[in-house]
Amino acid sequence: MSSVLWTPAPAAFQSSNLARFSMANGFDPRDYETLHRWSIGDPGAFWRAMWDFAEVIGDPGGSAFLRDDNAPMTGSRFLPEATLNLAENLLRGDEERIALIEADESGHFQTITLGELRRLVARTAHGLRAAGVGKGDCVGGILPNRVEGLVALLATLSVGAIWSSCSPDFGAAAIVDRLGQIGVKVLFAAPRYRYAGKEHDISARLAEIVAAMPTVTTLVLTGQPGPKPDCAADCISFDDFGRDAPLSFERVPFDHPAYVLYTSGTTGAPKAIVHRAGGVLLQHLKEHLLHGDVRPGDVMSWYTNTAWMMYHWLISGLACGASVVLYDGAPILKSADRLDPSPLWKMAERARVTHFGTSPKYLATLAAEGYAPGRLHDLSSLRSLLSAGAPVSPGQFDWVYDHVKRDMIFASISGGTEIIGCFLLGSPIHPVRRGELTVKGLGLAVGVMDERNAPVIGRQGDLVCTEPFPSMPLAFWSKDGDARYHATYFAARREIWTHGDVAEMTAYGSGVIHGRSDTTLKPGGVRIGTAEIYAACENFAEIEDCLVFGAPIEGDEEIVLCVKLNDGFALTPELAMRIRKAIREGASPRHVPHRIHAVQAVPYTLNGKRVEGAARATLEGKPVKNMASLANPACLDEYRALDRSKAA
Repeated sequence: MSSVLWTPAPAAFQSSNLARFSMANGFDPRDYETLHRWSIGDPGAFWRAMWDFAEVIGDPGGSAFLRDDNAPMTGSRFLPEATLNLAENLLRGDEERIALIEADESGHFQTITLGELRRLVARTAHGLRAAGVGKGDCVGGILPNRVEGLVALLATLSVGAIWSSCSPDFGAAAIVDRLGQIGVKVLFAAPRYRYAGKEHDISARLAEIVAAMPTVTTLVLTGQPGPKPDCAADCISFDDFGRDAPLSFERVPFDHPAYVLYTSGTTGAPKAIVHRAGGVLLQHLKEHLLHGDVRPGDVMSWYTNTAWMMYHWLISGLACGASVVLYDGAPILKSADRLDPSPLWKMAERARVTHFGTSPKYLATLAAEGYAPGRLHDLSSLRSLLSAGAPVSPGQFDWVYDHVKRDMIFASISGGTEIIGCFLLGSPIHPVRRGELTVKGLGLAVGVMDERNAPVIGRQGDLVCTEPFPSMPLAFWSKDGDARYHATYFAARREIWTHGDVAEMTAYGSGVIHGRSDTTLKPGGVRIGTAEIYAACENFAEIEDCLVFGAPIEGDEEIVLCVKLNDGFALTPELAMRIRKAIREGASPRHVPHRIHAVQAVPYTLNGKRVEGAARATLEGKPVKNMASLANPACLDEYRALDRSKAA
């Protein structure tokens, strides 16, 4: 059976942005490897060419790249003389075009033109200036994925201030752990939000948060009018904040801070990662225009909250002339007897979505429910389906092409909050191969190194990047931020970015992610990833979710698999035998778990990622750092009580 699931039609190949960019810079688009070598070997020329191709608004200056030979990764600078404003580039174009589509789980659907969006941003920017916010100040959000949140972000950027946001479902401690680090001056917040059919009132939580963050002078409340939180800050409704005013943009240097994002925080206090305006813009334009083939008039959606990097990634589609969908609520609704996976697909059909972003977990749920979007919805506009957040199993590639759409790109992409972008991603001019991430990102010297620090192909190792790129963090926000930054990414290899993923590069330039380095299993001293185990478990109708981690035993490590079963199933010896057989045949004998336990829940971070380390620490009787970063910390009590003698 061929591993190739999709290939570009010749006409689509030739008309793609990536082919046009290649030819404009003197390269044959059929020779991606040479183009990639140029993009990392002459970074100044490549990123300046990207600036010109994307028609960035701003002044690029005279120098495109200054290399620091003593610290090539951490000391080099891109476009050091450039000035720009990120919001100005996101808000460019025809004022009559549809910029935003606001949708939610209830079926709400509203379009906003670019002109309407610009007027809202101008008014909110006036309010920020009146509240004393200027260049370099921090503005925060505790907001659902609706228009007001994006308006607040764009207004913040327009005045040269720094934006940082949390989702309203975060607990008070988790929000203070994040926004409390950076000295927020004005806070936008939604006292109420709706999720999975339930209304949630967080007014009391907001009062607690503001009390713990004395730098907040103004609290701007979005959504329906209601009682104001009892707090010391000035409270004002979003509708009353600011007045109509001309829209203006504060041009800032390329390296000026634009966003502060946060790591999951499961190994300590969340790291506050500062991202620069120019780096965000160029990286996202490159990924959308070249790798995603986004064009004016396209419609982009990604199921995300306002805290995840994919929110910032999604809204940069505005700079490409695309419409962006802001979806608020649950992706799957529950009734008494079934799940309803239709909300996102109804939205995609109505909005004529061209680029649909999701996660492997969501795809697995669709498969388990027997939900076939391609049969149930008109997806004729869909050109690309993208997935991020975890490795996509080979079987899921087949499922996507069988049950969503055959004539489209399916791109599994991988990067991180730390780079606000992707190391490995899709391409409109390459075939899609089962289980693989299609190409290394242009401008990114991505590779895999083994324990000898030697580059390897066809073998597992650490995912690394050996040359600088503009969306690297500007800093970590704290007194010891530089030290934490270097310790996190450069301690293993001096001036080489070690990302923390176990990966493998193929001979033809694609990649495979096997899991996180900190969740790597080492039974018998042999290093193996977790992705293959998760992939095998996805094929069982009995298993709703699962978690795999290593547990120490007599100087070695054994693999522990915890399964959350669907209603009506039990972990019988026969089921355990079938699970082990599937893992052995789908991965290897070394991947077979020594212990299988049935559990009631799997621990996740607030950003929706499994937390293997927390389960392992709990089983070992060790403290779990920063429980506030977990969405369901109470479930760990069950892991503390796991009895080896009762395992299947």
